[in-house]
Amino acid sequence: MYFMPTFTHTKKMKKIVKKCLLSVVLVAFAGVTFCGSVITVKYLKYKSLPLDVQALSDSVLSIDIYAKDNTKIEDVNQFNGSNIKIEELSEHTKQAFISIEDKDFYKHKGINKKRILKATLNNLKSFSFKEGASTITQQLIKNTHLSSEKTIDRKLKEIALAQKLEKNLGKDEILESYLNIIFFGNNCYGIENASQYYFGKSASDLDIAESCTLAGIIKSPTRYSPISNHQNCLERRNLVISEMEKDGHITEEEKLVAIKTPLTLHITPHATQNRLNSYSQASLDEASKLLSLPAKQIALAEYKIHTYYDDKKSQDLATALSQNKIDGIDNAGIVIDNKSHGIVAYHANSNLKFYDIKRQPASCIKPLLVYGPALNENVISPQTQILDEKIKIGNYEPENVNNSFGGYMSVTDAVKNSVNIPAIKTLSYIGIDTGKAYAEKLDIDFDEKDDSYALALGGMTYGVTLHNLAGAYTVFANNGNYSAPTFIEYITDKNGRIVYLHRPQEKMIFREDSAYLMTNILQESAKSGTARKLSDISNTEIASKTGTAGRKAGNTDAYNISVTPEETIGVWFGSLDNSPAKIAGGNQPTSVVKEYVSKQEFEKKEFDIPSSITTAKIDSMTKEAEHRIVIASPHSPDRFTEKALFSRFNMPTEVSSNFSEEPKITATCTVKNGQIVLCLTAQRHIEYQIYKNNIPYQCIKNKDGDLTIKMPATEKEETVKIIAKYENDAFSNLQNEKTFTLSGEKHQNIKTKWYI
Repeated sequence: MYFMPTFTHTKKMKKIVKKCLLSVVLVAFAGVTFCGSVITVKYLKYKSLPLDVQALSDSVLSIDIYAKDNTKIEDVNQFNGSNIKIEELSEHTKQAFISIEDKDFYKHKGINKKRILKATLNNLKSFSFKEGASTITQQLIKNTHLSSEKTIDRKLKEIALAQKLEKNLGKDEILESYLNIIFFGNNCYGIENASQYYFGKSASDLDIAESCTLAGIIKSPTRYSPISNHQNCLERRNLVISEMEKDGHITEEEKLVAIKTPLTLHITPHATQNRLNSYSQASLDEASKLLSLPAKQIALAEYKIHTYYDDKKSQDLATALSQNKIDGIDNAGIVIDNKSHGIVAYHANSNLKFYDIKRQPASCIKPLLVYGPALNENVISPQTQILDEKIKIGNYEPENVNNSFGGYMSVTDAVKNSVNIPAIKTLSYIGIDTGKAYAEKLDIDFDEKDDSYALALGGMTYGVTLHNLAGAYTVFANNGNYSAPTFIEYITDKNGRIVYLHRPQEKMIFREDSAYLMTNILQESAKSGTARKLSDISNTEIASKTGTAGRKAGNTDAYNISVTPEETIGVWFGSLDNSPAKIAGGNQPTSVVKEYVSKQEFEKKEFDIPSSITTAKIDSMTKEAEHRIVIASPHSPDRFTEKALFSRFNMPTEVSSNFSEEPKITATCTVKNGQIVLCLTAQRHIEYQIYKNNIPYQCIKNKDGDLTIKMPATEKEETVKIIAKYENDAFSNLQNEKTFTLSGEKHQNIKTKWYI
């Protein structure tokens, strides 16, 4: 039955609901009160933090960076050395930064309460701490006094110090310090350095469009880089221009002119010892990431950076790069110690900061994405035969160099000669996803659009950095284990206490047998393949892979990545503006590797051979005739076998029947025009004894293909006999016999007799 609820029952339910809601409100209020109390207590505590005025005014700072032997690296490690007075800047330059970063800069007292409230609500909605609502004053404090971590504690310190700063300095003084400290990317600290680098002029001469470009960069110097992310930078610049017009700092006409102005750069090289691409600068960048501190704060805190730098190796690398330099073409090199994973040498010759620039890896990706994974998945062995032929996959028609095709070839030959089609076919054997999964474990990143067989040839949306590419190759010298390369061994504070220590976290990517087989294949590349310039290296074993990317007009990138038992060396030549050049992986980059390696003294000169590697004899005749890899018969003469390396996990199971079964005879015999005509299909490993009427007539050996033997027909009935046996048969008496009985113009195949 169904009962209608009574009025009393409904009233009770309402009371219960009210009590629950009241409880929730009280709990929420208590929580907010508690959190507010904690925040208030912490804020009051942080108000007593000291303000370091020197950090705001020091124009020249340096950081101590040490080599592996604890000597100070002689590179100039100064930065932020070119300051400019606020009165030297045009009004539109100052207002560009204010419009995009802090519209109420001249109104607030260090913090913008409305922006903080709005950011707090947005953070609560997204359950994140993405928005910070920092004023210019707060940004100045963060860049000179605090880390970049996104925590409530750091934010409270920032607010407290920002308010203290506003009491100590005037607005123009704060803005001047801010503009002279802020980071603009490419080692540019301060607006004067940035203006000189990007536009080749003083910041006092910047026009509206240029001012807005620099103001747009600082939010994310990488994302809005005018060099590597031109379109992002252009859109951000135009946003700044629009904000300036909204705020009344420029007219609508000035806005339209500025937006239509092309984003044109006049890159001016940094003046000091190419420090933009020095080992010290790369180490400092790494330290900033590890400590979550800007470079200036690292200098002010007097941290000391201890690296894996080796002065001799660095000088040898720099010399080799310099001696092979081509006018108008950039180059770079890196040397990684395989055992420690430390970068012992790094150098680049470029007007742009090269270390984090991604380029197409070309064929150097093949061992990491294609052949290494295929060996590890037991899909191929170094001897596996692959048909090099013209192929088409959908609309993709890959080509080899010179558009030529070599027919069947081994994996080793395909790799050492850098043939493209076998690489694409091998990737199809294992699958694109499998290949990418291996490469990603080696810190090779892919865009979501990187999902075609062009990946096998290095065709990527963005490409790979040189240090990531060279670092990935260390896996082959380390028995299949990988850890990311690093500049820094440890960092100490001003009291000598270690605040960071590098502890390599190795992970297994390939089995040790797969890594060794790939290394062995790459050794063949150095002996007789595209890296054959290294063939006379005598002070160590060396495995090498070259790569060349470009178009019909010329090449844009050329690599050599080489591995020795102790070190991995990566060298790149190219044009960052993608203009064509006469470069190739087997030329300039390989010459640099050769010059560098030849000058080194190595303790470990040979690669370790794992116990899971074995040598076996394969049948060369089956390989050539049928393009299959089978184990040679125990009775096979050496001239018909090849020694080959295999993983014990991926050995051929089939044994060749050659030299194990009686040799086959393929022949016909007829009488024509008074002659006996014997047609024989010969094989070069078989010896054929031909008898006429039981009298030896001819011996045939070391012949391949169809043969015709003519003999006079002198009797009404004659016999022709063929006895076949293996040439130089020292192990068995296997042979076969075939007899033809002939009468007049006719012939008759009497019998085929088999015996042992």
